[in-house]
Amino acid sequence: MPDPITALAGFVDAHPCLFVLTGAGVSTGSGIPGYRDREGQWQRKQPVTHQEFLGSEAVRQRYWARSMIGFEVMAGAVPNAAHRALARLEQAGRIGQLVTQNVDGLHQHAGSVRVTELHGSIRQVVCMDCGVPEARADLQVRLTQANPAFPGRLAAPAPDGDADLEAVDFAEFAVPGCVRCAGMLKPDVVFYGASVPRARADAAMQALLNADAVLVAGSSLMVYSGYRFCERAHALAKPVVAINLGRTRADALLHLKIEQECAGVLSALAARCAAVVSL
Repeated sequence: MPDPITALAGFVDAHPCLFVLTGAGVSTGSGIPGYRDREGQWQRKQPVTHQEFLGSEAVRQRYWARSMIGFEVMAGAVPNAAHRALARLEQAGRIGQLVTQNVDGLHQHAGSVRVTELHGSIRQVVCMDCGVPEARADLQVRLTQANPAFPGRLAAPAPDGDADLEAVDFAEFAVPGCVRCAGMLKPDVVFYGASVPRARADAAMQALLNADAVLVAGSSLMVYSGYRFCERAHALAKPVVAINLGRTRADALLHLKIEQECAGVLSALAARCAAVVSL
């Protein structure tokens, strides 16, 4: 029986147009924590929901105070070997579309072009009243100016630009409004409890229909917005392989599973594919 890398390389050779779905396990090597453990269970308190964020000023104060600390980790993160390997696989013509559940923008930073950010981007905010976008880095400047005492606080980084800032009174935290209308600002991401925009989901599903097979990297697939692509691929008799440390929701559907770190496996795969192309 071939070793896992050889088996994966053979799979990619047999299915040259891949639909790639990535999750938090691709970005943990860049210092961005994930939400779940190896069993797919929450490692920390569940993130704020869409309804909570829109419905409570206190929730928004807590969110933006923590985000002001945690965003510095996200802003300073750089692509790791997993991101770079996927970019090389795209350049080698092996990836038809990369759909990521991550919101960090590191795939594009690494050079991937055919990227769908399923859950949006943490690097932009949008006004819920007038729709005007703003770069998250620009909002960071305004948050810091409005709350000069907060940036010096220490807190462990949490997923998606959050920080584990607890035992703090957020009541005095000032949340800036939209630069155009002073309306409510929200990260341009799909919070829990909200749906992926229909056009984005439909475009990703069309890419799946055009692909030969699915490669999942670094995702437990516990969130249905990602799992549904594996479910649909299985219904279409398109094989699914996964690189993930621990259990995934799609284990019963997988043609091949490699329980190793994404960076090493993807780097080895990209190197083998490059060697084949150069022959």
